[in-house]
Amino acid sequence: MSKNAKSDSVIEKIEIRACRGSDKGESIDAVRGVKLPGGNRPDFTVVTLTTADGVTGTSFGFGALDATIAGKAMSAIKPFFIGRNPFDTEKALKEFENFDRKWNHVPIYAYGPFDNACWDIKGKIAEMPVYKMLGAAREEVPLYVSSMFLPGPDEYVAEALSAKAKGYKGYKLHPPGTVEEDIACYRAVRKAVGDDFNLMADSVIAYNYEEALKVGRELERLNYLWMEEPVLDVNFNTLKKLREKLDIPICGTEVIAGAQYSTALYIKEDIVDIVRTDVSWRGGLTAVMKTAHLAEAFGVRCELHTTIYHGLEMVQLHASLAISNCQFFETLYPFDDFNFGLKNGLVIKDGYVQAPTGVGLGIEYDWDFIDKHTVEIY
Repeated sequence: MSKNAKSDSVIEKIEIRACRGSDKGESIDAVRGVKLPGGNRPDFTVVTLTTADGVTGTSFGFGALDATIAGKAMSAIKPFFIGRNPFDTEKALKEFENFDRKWNHVPIYAYGPFDNACWDIKGKIAEMPVYKMLGAAREEVPLYVSSMFLPGPDEYVAEALSAKAKGYKGYKLHPPGTVEEDIACYRAVRKAVGDDFNLMADSVIAYNYEEALKVGRELERLNYLWMEEPVLDVNFNTLKKLREKLDIPICGTEVIAGAQYSTALYIKEDIVDIVRTDVSWRGGLTAVMKTAHLAEAFGVRCELHTTIYHGLEMVQLHASLAISNCQFFETLYPFDDFNFGLKNGLVIKDGYVQAPTGVGLGIEYDWDFIDKHTVEIY
């Protein structure tokens, strides 16, 4: 960072990298990829903003099934940020509403990395960790881990027992996707880990109303903490009926557009019990904090949805440490497929993710790895 860096310097250069997760440079087969079985590194993007004073801010971004498509979508935002002051994140978020509505309509994952990178710059210039700038609420946060979609009960049991043995504070199942199979998995895992270990269920829109009601009642008997996204997030009527019928909290909103605006409607209309947001799909750190504070004002928990890549989880950690109504920190499990492109990483002690050190986002990127896996630069 330049010793003469100032808070009134503007963004002069933007680089967006589209990167393959595979060492062979091959894209993921789409039919297999959407089944999320695990076992391979996903595509990713990397966004770097550079100010006129030479200060850089970097954030990983979502890569979808093809990072070249995701990166190209993100490149539509470049003109919006060129010439902007990175400290003006509130102004940028508000003005982007107009910019995007008029003729852009980028995917929900496109804006977040730009906002995150601005916060990295702000922290570096202020010589502070971002979570302190956001207003620290704690210095560590309990971790739960989430499965990929596994074949059956035995595989989920093995993972849950591994997570418990490592001291993590919970395990969430993404079950196979049919009522009978899913209930068998939920029962097997609860029996294996005992009554005092936190379990959550996330079927990722697998059910209709009747199926979700049946599964939800079984989850209540098994003392699961919440039932997540049993139907599509925009299936408002079904979600609301489930919330009215079931005692187990219904968790949702992770894939909706509109950040705090749409979340406000879910809370007002009692559509879900727990709302979701994250720094990747829901508008970056600025929008996440708005959404979390909105939920807190109504006494609603705002659980942060995993950002998939550890390079983004380290961004999300700053938000998590600055939010009082978020109980857990989530990562996908096992870590191998998602922990790459970094020289440092999440620090986990006794099942708690520790506050990062260093200024800005405090992330040390492995640029050799990123360079090797870059297939396009925008």
